[in-house]
Amino acid sequence: MSNDGHASFCPVHRAIGILQEKWVMHIIRSLLHGDKGFNELSRSVGGCNPATLAQRLDHLEKLGLISKTVTSVMPPRTHYALTASGRELQTVIDAVDGWARTYLPEEAVLQP
Repeated sequence: MSNDGHASFCPVHRAIGILQEKWVMHIIRSLLHGDKGFNELSRSVGGCNPATLAQRLDHLEKLGLISKTVTSVMPPRTHYALTASGRELQTVIDAVDGWARTYLPEEAVLQP
């Protein structure tokens, strides 16, 4: 809290809050491998119901991490791609991966 009683902005807390939302990292990792349509992204992410996927995609678009292009209205066809700031998350993923491989024993990673 700041001196005036308001919580101060913490960029790390905000970023982790966004990235820990269920399915967000799966979506980002999938799009790091290339742009995808909604159905292709749904298959790639696996297990996420369409309403939740649409909600997460809408939120990521509002945050400026992905772009959405509507290529057809009937039938509806959309195309999703990471923006430059979304592609920058590759460095975050690589850093977490490197840290985990160095400091977490494999058996700790396998256990819930």
